[in-house]
Amino acid sequence: MLKRLVVFFMLLICSISFGQIGGRYTYQFLNLTTSPRQAALGGKTITIYDDDVNQVMFNPATLNEDMDNHLAMNYGSYYGQASYGTASYAYTYDRHLQTFYAGVSYVNYGTFEGYDENGQATSDFTGNEGALSLGYAYNIPFTDVHVGANVKLITSTLETYNSIGGAIDLGFLYIIEKNDLNLALVIRNIGTQFTTYSGIQEKLPLEIIAGVSQELEHVPLRWHLTLENLQQWNVSFSNPVRGETNLDGTASKEKVSFVNNALRHVIVGVELFPKKAFNIRLGYNFRRGEELRIEEQRNFSGVSLGFGLKMNRLKFNYSYSKYTLAANTSLFGLMFNFQ
Repeated sequence: MLKRLVVFFMLLICSISFGQIGGRYTYQFLNLTTSPRQAALGGKTITIYDDDVNQVMFNPATLNEDMDNHLAMNYGSYYGQASYGTASYAYTYDRHLQTFYAGVSYVNYGTFEGYDENGQATSDFTGNEGALSLGYAYNIPFTDVHVGANVKLITSTLETYNSIGGAIDLGFLYIIEKNDLNLALVIRNIGTQFTTYSGIQEKLPLEIIAGVSQELEHVPLRWHLTLENLQQWNVSFSNPVRGETNLDGTASKEKVSFVNNALRHVIVGVELFPKKAFNIRLGYNFRRGEELRIEEQRNFSGVSLGFGLKMNRLKFNYSYSKYTLAANTSLFGLMFNFQ
């Protein structure tokens, strides 16, 4: 069963190819980090299988009965006036029907000053986007394979332009209990726009993510390895600031090596005391670190860290992610257990 799944996933990954990942798709907010725990581990972690209901938003196959009657709410302030938040809830209606999931995510871009083509001031405007998700997961009988799906309704308002869309996420999770090893694959944002902003149909930010994690036997630590943007190989770009100028004044572009481009697909993270009331997390996003680093100056772009603190039926999570010298983000989260 495992060999067949691996072969199927590899064929699926190799059959899809796109161009650069930035600036060509709409509803880009769908790929933002959804919780402080995920952000602290570098982002896009898809192999966590416990009572953290936040995980279902990125991998629906992680939905399980331990999440029953759990509510999670997260909030973060991004650059300028932009803010972002998510909420997730799971409920087990019947042990034979597994567990159902509902989630919502939104981003508010703040208020912008409006100007016409002549530079004359007009009225201010705002922009915001949101998505409502419904999910379900199923454990294939007599196997350790879990499959799941999220259905999403997406809305977007940017100034006077509006768009509505729909998407599906498909998740797969294979748990090897003997070695406490989790393997996962997710295909996110398979969908389309129902109504467009101005009559032009745009693609959704489809992404394929693979991951593996394992809790060590004699150390209270779980490591995570995530491979993002597997739908395309080349995710690099030549930064003009890092180009070289020859003696004759000819400028050459930055050359991105095979290894450098491969590492830009990699996210690593570790979680200390993953099953205790207090957890410490640390992660590194190679693509973020490479794209935002400054020449001849160390600014630790790509590094993220955080912690979780459980108090009875309430758990508080926090993460701090390093982007540039001028911009970093913090995410705050609460999870309630109503059982």
